[in-house]
Amino acid sequence: MRYDSPVRFSAVARSIPSNVFADMDRKVAAAIAEGHDVIDLAKGNPDAYPAEFIREEAKKAADDPANARYTPFDGKPAFLEAAAGWYARVHDVPLDCRSQLFAVEGAVDGLAGLFSILVDPGDAVAFVDPYYPSYHCMSVMAGAEEVLLPALADRGFLPDLDAVPQKVWERVKVLVLNYPNNPTGAQAPRDFLRHAVDLARRHRFVIVQDFAYAGLGVHGQQSSILAVPGAFDVAVEVCSLSKMYAMAGWRAGFVAGNDDIVAHFKRYHYQMGSMISSIVQDAGAAALNSDQRCVDELAERYARRRGIVSRGLHDAGLDVFDSQGGIYVWARTPAGYDGVGFADLVLKRAHVAVLPGSCFGSVGADYVRFSLLKSDGELDEAVRRVADVLARAANLNRP
Repeated sequence: MRYDSPVRFSAVARSIPSNVFADMDRKVAAAIAEGHDVIDLAKGNPDAYPAEFIREEAKKAADDPANARYTPFDGKPAFLEAAAGWYARVHDVPLDCRSQLFAVEGAVDGLAGLFSILVDPGDAVAFVDPYYPSYHCMSVMAGAEEVLLPALADRGFLPDLDAVPQKVWERVKVLVLNYPNNPTGAQAPRDFLRHAVDLARRHRFVIVQDFAYAGLGVHGQQSSILAVPGAFDVAVEVCSLSKMYAMAGWRAGFVAGNDDIVAHFKRYHYQMGSMISSIVQDAGAAALNSDQRCVDELAERYARRRGIVSRGLHDAGLDVFDSQGGIYVWARTPAGYDGVGFADLVLKRAHVAVLPGSCFGSVGADYVRFSLLKSDGELDEAVRRVADVLARAANLNRP
């Protein structure tokens, strides 16, 4: 007898897309269960460990009785002051930590709250394709219209903002940017950010810059959008400590920028959010107040690894994007394969997990993303395995 459940879920619950990372986790787990030695390059989960001075600060904070109490809603003053100091020293951006900063549990927490206060059903949200999957999921759950801005190889995976008709910009409520970019690793020069700010001021839309990979560019820090003149009129930036300081599991970050947006975000988060652990805020403040050598060391590590993967894949015959930042390598699939087919092939034959580019939008259909978050030796081995699969496929196709 069939039981007719009385549970009726909301439209939001019914609209939630599947999580591409969880889907790949299941594929990897199945391959491992079959006894295969899988090198998982599908996820952006840092293999580094926070610097010793950050860990020592966390240990000391754990013994402070005051840290057993609830933290202030906005974040601990010392953490917010450290974030403001980081902006001033690293990006030459002055911030009022009382009105232009708010602590969040990582970038996705900040992005979800901003979508909630800025986007109504039917609003147009623009973002670059390829994109981080959360932008699509949050747009769907908000009932928003998606305006995708294609970012193609011939433009270094930056969108042509001038190709967007003026009437489309007039409909846009929010533009989401993400530089250094996930998945491509593209970096946006200051002129690009300046142009985006000019468009936002002219057409009265908000820019949300997802700055999760700050500090991890080869040629110095990626610019903060808040350093662009006029940005505080229209923009907020979401920062995370996850990648900069290898603190992904600690869950810490902040939203910075336009006073009015931050004020409305605070009101939302007071009711719907939860604050970062006091211990993590103390450790995060130590990280932000440091000389940033630990970030530079991570950037150098990822640059070295990027070279290993990029050169190896290029030598194996793949067309690899020469990115300058981030923690991924973005490569076009060989002839005869789309991203899904190639990802399945290398998982099955090489026991290397990569994400198909279609996880990040339609532009990525013929691409795959390789994570750099494994040791140099594991990356060498992964590239060797992929190259071997490509060589065998080429021999099979040879007349």
